[in-house]
This record gives sequence, C-alpha cells and structure tokens, in this order.
Amino acid sequence: MSQRSASTAPPLRQMLEGLIAVPSVSSVDPGLDQSNRPVLDLLAGWLEDAGFRIEILPLPSQPKKANLVATLGGYNQGRAGLLASARDNQPPSGLVLSGHADTVPFDEHLWRSDPLHLTEADGRLYGIGTADMKSFLGLAIEAARGFKPADLKHPLILLATADEESAMHGARALVESGRALGRHALIGEPTSLRPVRAHKGVMAEAIRLTGRSGHASDPSLGNNALEGMHEVLSALFAWRDELKRTQRDPAFAIDYPTMNVGHIHGGDNFNRICGHCELHLDIRPLPHQQPEQLRAELRERVAPIAERRALELDIEPLFPSIPPAETAAGAAIVQAAEALTGHHAESASFGTEAPFLNALGMETIVFGPGDIDQAHQPNEYLALDRIAPMLGYLRQLIQRFCVDA
Repeated sequence: MSQRSASTAPPLRQMLEGLIAVPSVSSVDPGLDQSNRPVLDLLAGWLEDAGFRIEILPLPSQPKKANLVATLGGYNQGRAGLLASARDNQPPSGLVLSGHADTVPFDEHLWRSDPLHLTEADGRLYGIGTADMKSFLGLAIEAARGFKPADLKHPLILLATADEESAMHGARALVESGRALGRHALIGEPTSLRPVRAHKGVMAEAIRLTGRSGHASDPSLGNNALEGMHEVLSALFAWRDELKRTQRDPAFAIDYPTMNVGHIHGGDNFNRICGHCELHLDIRPLPHQQPEQLRAELRERVAPIAERRALELDIEPLFPSIPPAETAAGAAIVQAAEALTGHHAESASFGTEAPFLNALGMETIVFGPGDIDQAHQPNEYLALDRIAPMLGYLRQLIQRFCVDA
C-alpha cells in the first residue's frame, strides 16, 4: 500500500487515450490471454496523483493478473463506525466505483480504425474498451477530481478487476478474500445511462455421453452415443418448456430462464457407430434460481437416460457459473440513481460482477455510459454526448454517499 500527496490526474482525454492504448485481453485461449498489470500500473499512477491510496492485489491463481483497490478519504471514519459495520455484518460505509480492466480479444482487420488508438469521429470515441468498459475507469477518476480527502466522511473506492471477460477470476478472488470495500457500489458496464439493479446468471454446461463404437453394419457391436444424445435433447427441450411455463419474473424483458443448445459433436464417420457425443448448452437463470440447483436438476433429468441406455455420462461446467444478481428496489444506491436519471432501475439479461460484490455485502447497481450492443463488437465506440451526463451523475453520487452521508 502506498500514498503520496500530489495534485491531479491527467486530463480526461489523455487518460482515455492511455487506457485504450494498452492491450489487456482476457481469453480462455492462452495464446490470446494477456496480463492486466500494465493497465493497473497506469491507473495506479494517476490515482496516486489524485490522492488515492493504492493496493495491487495479485490473483492467487494467476499472478500476472491483479485487482486494484484505490481509496480516497474516509480514513477518519473512526473505530466506532468500523466496529458498528462489523457488528451489523455489513461492509464499511462508502461508495465503490467498479470496472474491469480487461477486454475481449479483437481482430484489427475488422476495424475501420486502430482499435488501440482512441479515434474521434461522428460524435463518437472509437477504440477497444470504450464502451466495455475501460473508459468508465477514466471517467471515475475524472469525477473524483475536486473532492478533497479531508472532506469525505466515507471513503470513495475505485475498484479495477481482472479477468472479467473470461471467468471473472478477479471478482471471485475478492469474494474468497472476504475483503469488505464499501456499502454501496456502482459497476460502470454499458447500460446507456439507465440504472440496472438485477440481471440473469450465466451457465455453460457440457454433457458428454460415451458408448461403444463398432461397424455400422452390425448394431449389436456398439452402443450409439448419438442416439442417446437425441433422447437427452428431447428431455432438455421438455425441461426448457417447463421452465418457461413455471418460472417467470416480470422485471425482465425476456421474463423466463432461457436455454440454448449451441454446440453438438459426435462420431467420426458415417459407417461407424458413434461412440462419443458432446453437447454444449447455455442457461440464463433468473435471480431466484441458483446455478448449483439448476445443475443438480440437469443431472436428475439426464442421468436416467444414460443409465437406461448403459452410456457413461459426464456433466461439467465449461467455465465457472456467474450467479444472477438482484439489489432491492429500496436500496439507497438504487433510489439515488433513479432520482438522478429519472429512470426506474431495470433488469438485464447479460452477466456482470454484481453478484460477487453483493456477496461481499455491497448494494450494487450496474450503470454506465456505453451501449451494450457495442460490447464485443468491431468498431466499438462511446458516444461523446454520454460523457458529461455520466460525470455529473458520478459526482452527485460521490457527494451523496461520501460527503453528505
């Protein structure tokens, strides 16, 4: 941990240019995966210049990646306040502005401009991470400009996480550490300046059936895994229809848990009995549904088919599940964001790090200047006319939760 007193961070445009210029790809492909430490080093220098205390927390599972926790003010919150927070099983008061410091992989040949060079055109800033979501980190630093540490009754914390775009190892590491940061949190994912208080979870499951191969001319020689998977698919589609009938949440535009069968592969030749078949599916649970329960139900529905057909069954996650998230409509951060924007807090079908911050006791909203349809796309951009409103909202939230509270 370090602290130094210095004047200010660079101008906003310079910060955005610097963030976009530093590649920080997260990928399950080791050939594409990169460290996020250069981005964190950049942020740490600016935040120190703005008076923040800096902590770089390497991930135990990936030492080349880390989370950054930067704290401004609130140092004199007092032992009584900290003890009260511990007694109430709540994190200390304060506001957390959170964003991930990584991006998805990109193909520069699909871009009209250099994805690592911030380019202004048509009222937009183009570059990888402009919408999702490096720009938010620069906006958070800019919004904090002008707030003096001594004036903050409760701390302002900027959190920059690792690995959000692959398995969210950064947020998971925070939960494993049990680190309490603040009671109110805002994740600056792209929501078009509309607050989001709930989102679905994300599950990706692999179902593998193993039978016995043999020559196609004599079915008795083998046990066809592909035929078994055909029956599994029928059971999955029946379950999907049941979920759609029985599990609803009117807060969501798509108000039921979805299931998508996205990949299947089996066998190796037309004249050979299929000895192995693998299916990949995507499930998006509602906030009242937990991935562990759905995974158990998945096995309950598939296992009898495999047993009856004498097929070996293996079910495993393709990546660690992202739980659904929900913050109460009456939470202070939700009501504050609704009052500022004039929009009721919405629900989203995409996943974020919100459930992990919730698990640490933070009342969390997702609220950022970008558009979700720009995420993971060539020619990603942030509209220039979103910047000033977002800065205004952030400054008012800092005032509300760190100064006036």
